[in-house]
Amino acid sequence: MKIKVLTIFPEMLEPVLHSSILGRAMEKGLLEVELINIRDYSKNKHRNTDDYPFGGGAGMVMLAQPIVDAMRAAMGENFQGRRIYLSPRGRTLNQQVVEELAREQELILLCGHYEGVDQRALDLVIDEELSVGDYVLTGGELPALIVIDAVSRLIPGVLGSEESPEDESFSTGLLEYPQYTRPRVFEGMEAPEVLLNGHHAHIQRWRREKSLEITLKRRPELLERAPLDKADRLYLEALRAREEEFNEDDPL
Repeated sequence: MKIKVLTIFPEMLEPVLHSSILGRAMEKGLLEVELINIRDYSKNKHRNTDDYPFGGGAGMVMLAQPIVDAMRAAMGENFQGRRIYLSPRGRTLNQQVVEELAREQELILLCGHYEGVDQRALDLVIDEELSVGDYVLTGGELPALIVIDAVSRLIPGVLGSEESPEDESFSTGLLEYPQYTRPRVFEGMEAPEVLLNGHHAHIQRWRREKSLEITLKRRPELLERAPLDKADRLYLEALRAREEEFNEDDPL
């Protein structure tokens, strides 16, 4: 997959992109990330990329011209992909959106700054706006890294055999089950026996039930759209009945 990032601070992204799993993916040629400095496309003699907003107000607004020119240069002649502006007013990134983006041949991510981007640039060269959560950051570089990291993990070959995305939080519609490793006993706390007996079916069922428990407790709204089978629903009913019984016994 090819991902291009339009930014005025490429130095913010470089260390992360060349480290750990992302760095290995780029070395193997599984992932190609190009950082494009928007300042290089400014026609202003001072290479400015922002100006005061029309109508007044606090802060500065990023100019349309350098963004549009940078985007058109990034697209080239045969662009086939999606152009995304990282913005708190966009649709919220979740695993379903990540899987959708991973099917694209190419992504171009625009990192905003200051009070935002001239709307005309967005109207001309952006396909959609994407938010990483209901909060405001100083710029789009960190959200861009989040998108790159999440999407790259779904590219075949990026994760090793010990790092599979299939059972992780949200991949199954549920939060992930607890994990344990050596030693078997740590500060008096013992790893669950079921994980040590080698019975694969029992382990899988234990993990599924723990995922259901954690999701019910922490993110119950996820259960409304998670793919559940009959065993899952029966187990959830038992959990809810147990919780109701506990509340009746201990009303305080």
